Amino acid sequence: MSTTAARRAWLTDLPVLLVAVVWGSSYLAAKGVTTTQTVLAVLVLRFGIVLPVLVVAGWRKLRALSGTQVRGAGILGLILAGIFLLETYGIVHTSATNAGLIISLTMIFTPIAESRMRGTKLSRSFVAAAGLSVLGVLLLTQGAGFSEPSLGDLLMLGAAVARTVHVLAMSRMKSVQGADSLSMTTIQLGSAVMVFVLLVAMPGTGGTPWAAAADFGAGQWLWLLYLSVFCTLFAFFAQMWAVRRTSPSRVSLLLGTEPVWAAVVGITLAGDQPGWFGLLGVLLILAGTAWGRVAAVPQQAAVDRAEPTGSVVEPAEPDGADTGLKTAGRA
Repeated sequence: MSTTAARRAWLTDLPVLLVAVVWGSSYLAAKGVTTTQTVLAVLVLRFGIVLPVLVVAGWRKLRALSGTQVRGAGILGLILAGIFLLETYGIVHTSATNAGLIISLTMIFTPIAESRMRGTKLSRSFVAAAGLSVLGVLLLTQGAGFSEPSLGDLLMLGAAVARTVHVLAMSRMKSVQGADSLSMTTIQLGSAVMVFVLLVAMPGTGGTPWAAAADFGAGQWLWLLYLSVFCTLFAFFAQMWAVRRTSPSRVSLLLGTEPVWAAVVGITLAGDQPGWFGLLGVLLILAGTAWGRVAAVPQQAAVDRAEPTGSVVEPAEPDGADTGLKTAGRA
């Protein structure tokens, strides 16, 4: 590769790598702005800031969607709402490090579920990688000694399962195939926000978004804007820009470093102290998910050659980089 080509590749890779960094830090940001009483309010505010921008940016293509595509995106939005609820409540009840690493199990759960749906057999290397990741989570949740996983750990595990369901539904639903990714993301987020608004209107679900916003200090507003502007808008448009200049596999590989940054941010900035068992768990999760991504690629490529689907809405993880929908699923 020439020096000029290498420089261009680096300039394309850098924004995607920054997306992985901000996603890794999003768990700390969510902890900085959210309490058990403000989860729904924060979700409404965060995506209430994002939605108008997405609508304006993609208005023409939004109007071009068919009714079937809109309904399909709406269904995906309901799943997305469940992911956000599990993740955000989970983050409140666990550490930023645990949240970022446990949710990375989506990269392991997705090919397992995919293989069950297709009736294919997982490779031995992938099974070993999955086992390594699960062992890492077990150690991570123990901290300095053996104990039951926290409520937050279990909620994050549920969020990883929900993400897997979302990825598979996104790649299998014929009604959303061929749809513009910006439009699909906008409708999904809109559906999710409607769920949050309905829930926050119910008694006993916490304060209203307006009350929460009035109580925010400068620091909380900065965290909220960071989640909205960088972890959502910047991440979405950076992916769309990069995937048009490089390969989806390269984008996916760079985004796969998210759990590394989650661990770095959680331990260095949030002051998380996972203990020796936890640190060993961190290393096992990072090794297992990285190994699992590599092991899943040749198997998925073989399946795709044998059974082409014609889908243009690719699974976000682990075998392809979704060009827009993946962004919405971040905490």
